[in-house]
Amino acid sequence: MNVTERVIVEQFAYWEGATAVDLPGIAEATTVVVGCGTSYYLAQAIASAFNLCGRNALAVPGGEWARRADAYLAKRDDICVLALSRSGESTETVQAVDYSKKHGIRTIALTCEKDSSIVAAAAETVYLPTHGDEGVVMTSSASLMLIAGLRLAGAEISPTILEKAQKPLAQLGTIDAGFISGREHFVYLGAGPLYGIASEGALKLQEMSLSYAQTFHPMEYRHGPISLIDERSLVVLLYSEDTAAEEAKLAREIQDKGGKVIGLGGPGDISVPLEETGLARVVELLPALQVFGERIAEFKKLDTTAPRHLTKVVVLS
Repeated sequence: MNVTERVIVEQFAYWEGATAVDLPGIAEATTVVVGCGTSYYLAQAIASAFNLCGRNALAVPGGEWARRADAYLAKRDDICVLALSRSGESTETVQAVDYSKKHGIRTIALTCEKDSSIVAAAAETVYLPTHGDEGVVMTSSASLMLIAGLRLAGAEISPTILEKAQKPLAQLGTIDAGFISGREHFVYLGAGPLYGIASEGALKLQEMSLSYAQTFHPMEYRHGPISLIDERSLVVLLYSEDTAAEEAKLAREIQDKGGKVIGLGGPGDISVPLEETGLARVVELLPALQVFGERIAEFKKLDTTAPRHLTKVVVLS
């Protein structure tokens, strides 16, 4: 077990803090959730949670909000910007906070670094201590920011999530190399708040194993992309409770075309049971997607502690 996998397995010791940390209230009419990379995909899930909990929200990449906010929101009065940054130093996310402050917009930062640029820039900060050995690839910190962000949106995330999330992690952590052999085309499918997490799963696979991966909403997948399915395809399907039956039908169609399916919360060639319902399910399956990327990297003999072309913090000069 390398350092990356050890941090994934050991991250649950930090989750209780994220489920209990004091959070500011958000009364504004609209919340704009910003971030870069993993933080942006978490932002998608968190923004969806705000909407499902009855409050308007949207996710915007940090660089886009800092440079062309008017392309995403015509009226920017009575809004709050919630900025996610593990290091607190991601240039575009800090720029997004600075832009917001300049325009009189309330700013809240979620970060794992106390003494950072985003803490200095934001009006309010939620600090989430994370695993000290986490490297370039975001794992523990991603889970913590997701938990806190969902709670800010109004979701109930119980401390019991710690035990429940370890079960799908253990199952995907022991996936057999023979199941993966010959699979070169990876697809992640998720709906609603699970779309952002599907995107994050695809990103983890790309960062860790240098494998090409795509992300789609399940019902969109038939509209063109399914043409790529063949015996080299592996689809990771994140099931939603309310549409599980039609997603299972899609899984069978993929299998009929030669693809393999990992079903998180539903049927597949490998079926991974999930215990949580509602928005807590988003948290329950995230570590499993993290370890899956690590396992594919291991099969390809790649070192996830030093992913190609990546650094722990993206700082623009």
